[in-house]
Amino acid sequence: MIQLPKTFLEREVQVQAPRHIGIMMDGNGRWANQRGLPRLEGHRAGTQNVRRALDACQRAGIRVVTLYVFSTENWGRPKDEVDGFFEILGQVIEDETKNFHAQGVRLVHSGSLDGIPQNLANKVRRAVELTRANDRYILNVAFNYGGRMEILRAAQQILRQRVHADALSENLLERFLYTAGLGDMDLVIRTGGEQRLSNFFPWQAARGVFYSTPTLWPDFDASELARALEFYARAVASDD
Repeated sequence: MIQLPKTFLEREVQVQAPRHIGIMMDGNGRWANQRGLPRLEGHRAGTQNVRRALDACQRAGIRVVTLYVFSTENWGRPKDEVDGFFEILGQVIEDETKNFHAQGVRLVHSGSLDGIPQNLANKVRRAVELTRANDRYILNVAFNYGGRMEILRAAQQILRQRVHADALSENLLERFLYTAGLGDMDLVIRTGGEQRLSNFFPWQAARGVFYSTPTLWPDFDASELARALEFYARAVASDD
């Protein structure tokens, strides 16, 4: 287990660790700017931090982690930055997929591969397929993802199946989402200090606790996760 603050461990009301958390990995560009580095170096540092953050989540007993890697709005960034990020991401997938598979991690992709360079799209598909049967831990990668797009896509698929209006329910709609079977998010963490949800899984995060930290993503570590879990515990306990 991750070392949590005493206030978390000694609460009269014991709160179970969140099963599913979402992380909006914000601040890579600012991290690079603060160090006089190109923005791509911030993205490189951010991808290198993923392993450290996931290890901390596993030690804390978190079963499912969703990472906001690239949103549909990110296409508006300079082309050189987007292309460079795709190159970094492709290398990370190549380097880490076998490790994840050996550790029993199942990789899930939430988002569309339309418009993604073919080589990168193929790497995503192969990673998902290779780890499909794993069940020790789930890493859901939101890549080229937008929440409104996901709900619209689900509605279109339901209509194509000619589902009667009276048969439509929350459970049915959830079966058509990218995250089918992963469950709702208990906690959403946004690094970089922003307070906005930015089109991040509006359906799945609807009942979750939202936590924002000014810490930039490349600096987010086990101690930062502990603070987020303490915030979550207090929020859940206050609802009891």
